[in-house]
Amino acid sequence: PDNIKQWKCPDGKFIQNLSGHNAIVNCLALNSDGVLVSGADNGTMCFWDWKTGYNFQRFQAPVQPGSLDSEAGIFQMKFDHSGSRLITCEADKTIKIYKEDDSATEESHPINWKPDILKRRRY
Repeated sequence: PDNIKQWKCPDGKFIQNLSGHNAIVNCLALNSDGVLVSGADNGTMCFWDWKTGYNFQRFQAPVQPGSLDSEAGIFQMKFDHSGSRLITCEADKTIKIYKEDDSATEESHPINWKPDILKRRRY
């Protein structure tokens, strides 16, 4: 599986691997709330907590009707200025805009949060 590697700049110290994609990762986007989103060749988007590396959501981008499954890739993504909408450019020749679910609560979308970064040994 492909990993996203997090490094501390400028000294180049390795911090952690973000593992979860089973395809080539093409793009990343980070908002001011510390949410990192990664997009891959197979159309998957993973939503990460940047500080802990926790993958709190995984999403499969829908393919445009009439497109092949191989056209599910995500080539580019960016958050808008508000940081709440995600804009993606995909292999099926579409631009998609995703918005936060305002009605989501901790009860409707529970998170099983167990950060590995707190359990790691210091070198």
